[in-house]
Amino acid sequence: MTDDTVPANPAVPANPAVPANPGGPATAGGPATAAVPTVAALDALARDLGARTPKPTALTEGQVEASDTLWARLGLDVGYWEATPGSFTATRDGYTEICQFLAGGVTIEVDGEEPVTLGAGDTLVMPSGWRGTWHVHETVRKLYITVDDA
Repeated sequence: MTDDTVPANPAVPANPAVPANPGGPATAGGPATAAVPTVAALDALARDLGARTPKPTALTEGQVEASDTLWARLGLDVGYWEATPGSFTATRDGYTEICQFLAGGVTIEVDGEEPVTLGAGDTLVMPSGWRGTWHVHETVRKLYITVDDA
């Protein structure tokens, strides 16, 4: 191994769409490019999300939430969020949110639709303009991605 190579992390599967060493030495195709850092979060359930604060739209007294951004750039935010049991209203005005539930359970109600119950392993997309009520049955943690409207 030379100084310009990095050993693969065996815990992270290789992505065939990404060159093995995109920031490596110059090749016949041109000069070396600057490496783009990898962002990884291991053990998402144990991650400290910081202080819990009162949920501003809570319908249940005492409901709290916490969140932590993993990575962000203009118009895009990726992170973790957690809320304790209770109910709250939510809107997605000006952005879309995609989330993957990691722990806990919720039922989401939207006017004119059947309630949906979600838990660990489930995915939810709330397009811009979405409005609903969340009923958190047990402390819920999710990975979220928000994308601002263009």
